[in-house]
Amino acid sequence: MTLQDIIADIHALTEDLEVFERKYGVLSETFYELYQRGVEPDNDAWVLDWADWAGAYDILLERRKHAPASQAHSARHQASSHSCASHQFRCS
Repeated sequence: MTLQDIIADIHALTEDLEVFERKYGVLSETFYELYQRGVEPDNDAWVLDWADWAGAYDILLERRKHAPASQAHSARHQASSHSCASHQFRCS
């Protein structure tokens, strides 16, 4: 995989993650931390979305390992996003 491929993946994954962030009102980093701790969605219909969201975030983290310069761009992008309350979570 070339650096250009990695960067293209990062951009595509970021767009995918933004869709989930808007839909559920939670930044991907926050979502993923809760997901890793076993927190489940309030609505069972969201389970498939959450699995896709976690998978996309996993891949993004892996791609970033191979393109360290992209992390600065991502940090600036995330800082400009709005964080919302995570009222859509429940503990398992």
